[in-house]
Amino acid sequence: MIHVLATIEVQPGQRDAFLREFHALMPMVHAEHGCIEYAPAVDCHTNIPVQARLGDDAVVIIEKWSDVAALEAHLKAPHMADYRVKVKPFVKGVTLHVLQPA
Repeated sequence: MIHVLATIEVQPGQRDAFLREFHALMPMVHAEHGCIEYAPAVDCHTNIPVQARLGDDAVVIIEKWSDVAALEAHLKAPHMADYRVKVKPFVKGVTLHVLQPA
């Protein structure tokens, strides 16, 4: 199993629009071979002083895949190409971390 953390920096004020498109995509990704988990997350406001906040213009996609081949197939899926076109106006930048259990 691998873990993926994709941090999506969105244009100011566009997080809700991005999330609408993302939620529409989720059922197609969940149906993909090898998808274990695929969901967005945003800052949880706490009083924990060491918490690093992402801010109102960021979303982290938390993913688990059976293996790298499943992740690579996901990235090439036709619905992902369609999704990238739909969210392009909202996305400012993407940082991707692909991790394995240690």
